[in-house]
Amino acid sequence: MKILGVIPARYGSSRFPGKPLANILGEPMIQRVYEQAKKCLLLDDLIVATDDERIASCIRSFNGNVMMTPETLDSGTERCNAVVKNFPGEAQFDVVINIQGDEPFIDPQQISQLARCFRSAEVTIGTLVKKITQRDDLINPNVVKVVFDKNYKALYFSRHPIPYFRGNEPMDWLNGTNYYKHIGIYGYRTGILKSITQLPVSPLEKAESLEQLRWLENGYPIYVKETDYESIAIDTPGDLLKITNIS
Repeated sequence: MKILGVIPARYGSSRFPGKPLANILGEPMIQRVYEQAKKCLLLDDLIVATDDERIASCIRSFNGNVMMTPETLDSGTERCNAVVKNFPGEAQFDVVINIQGDEPFIDPQQISQLARCFRSAEVTIGTLVKKITQRDDLINPNVVKVVFDKNYKALYFSRHPIPYFRGNEPMDWLNGTNYYKHIGIYGYRTGILKSITQLPVSPLEKAESLEQLRWLENGYPIYVKETDYESIAIDTPGDLLKITNIS
């Protein structure tokens, strides 16, 4: 099984323009993500997919692999598909891992955990989840929550706390049941990746602004794997404060 790691990196973020080039402890964020992902021994190749020459130039400066993708693409999933279609040479990949370009401290073990899920033939789309332990995460709409069945197939993703714990005050919900947050790294078999990028935007996706709901609404199962590794996503300039105590 050949696995390709792709790091989508868009320059024109509405909340943080130029985010991939933000300085993280002396290095551009995209370089830190690339160097962390490169440590995952289960990836056969790794490439950054970008729409901006400034980002591409940064990647080339440290001898990383980069591919230019159209500015018109709407999501990291679409950039992953564009890379697979245009990958140089004769390489044929079975699985693509979509690695978030805004998590400069991603642990290579997270990537490995997700990659190993595809040793099961029934897994066509996979992602990671982590148990929520802080109420702030539970009520934060930027922390996506997920519920899944006993076979670890996702039932729903939401920005709202799910499940609703009837008869209990929200302050006590964490004491009554387990809640999980979505760690936004995806894996797809290449045939499925092509299929899901051809789907139209769905009603649930519009409501929650979560592309994975499009796949669920169209009957594509998403398998989840629980991880103990925490990730730190940089969504806005203010999030840079999260890393002030990291050395």
